[in-house]
Amino acid sequence: MAPDAEPKVLQSAKPVELLQSQPSFFFANLQPILLLGTLLFSFKSLVADPVHTLLGLAPTVAIVQAIYCVVCLPSTGDVAAPTPKPGQKKKAVKPGQDIWAKVIPAFLSFTLTIVLSAPLLYIIVILFGAPLTTHHPHTLLFALHLALLTTPHLYYVHGLDASTWLRLASLQQPIDESYGMSLGACVGAWVGAIPIPLDWDREWQKWPVTVVVGMYVGAVVGKLAGGYLFKGWKIKLA
Repeated sequence: MAPDAEPKVLQSAKPVELLQSQPSFFFANLQPILLLGTLLFSFKSLVADPVHTLLGLAPTVAIVQAIYCVVCLPSTGDVAAPTPKPGQKKKAVKPGQDIWAKVIPAFLSFTLTIVLSAPLLYIIVILFGAPLTTHHPHTLLFALHLALLTTPHLYYVHGLDASTWLRLASLQQPIDESYGMSLGACVGAWVGAIPIPLDWDREWQKWPVTVVVGMYVGAVVGKLAGGYLFKGWKIKLA
């Protein structure tokens, strides 16, 4: 049992590589365009009616993220086929098995995102200064979008391995495209909160418009930086 477990432990400490296929590379490059394009197309309605706009955008963002997971990333259920013994034929993997090995982890990832990550992030956002007694739908939908941009791909590739999530939370996991997207979304949301208290009296300064914009821009920048500029790096905290 130990030999089978050892590669999994080693793999969890390495940056996650995209699947080596044309659909993977194509959609990995298309995903940022879809995310930013959706936000840009909906910006006016986001300013006018944040609740209904965020509610309407959530299924689209979830679909984009789900396709990204299934097409571009190795799932936690991906297990290398055992090496056949001399004289033994290699067992072929049925297409149906390969599909279910991706669909089931994706379904579980988004279930955990909705029932675990979104409520947890809602509490964290409140602790970081979101309105406590007002704007509850705004904050809840913001937390849902933040969860969609930060956790489904991490659940998909890392599962629920405690040691890996400890490294992710403590910023000790090597940076890759999926981890960079999560970090970028969090940093972008934090930076996006800066214009809100400024005395500019603009309609787009109301909660949570600038935070949502910062979150989406940060997710795309973090994804690109993690996939190309800082891949394999570890954040060193002073």
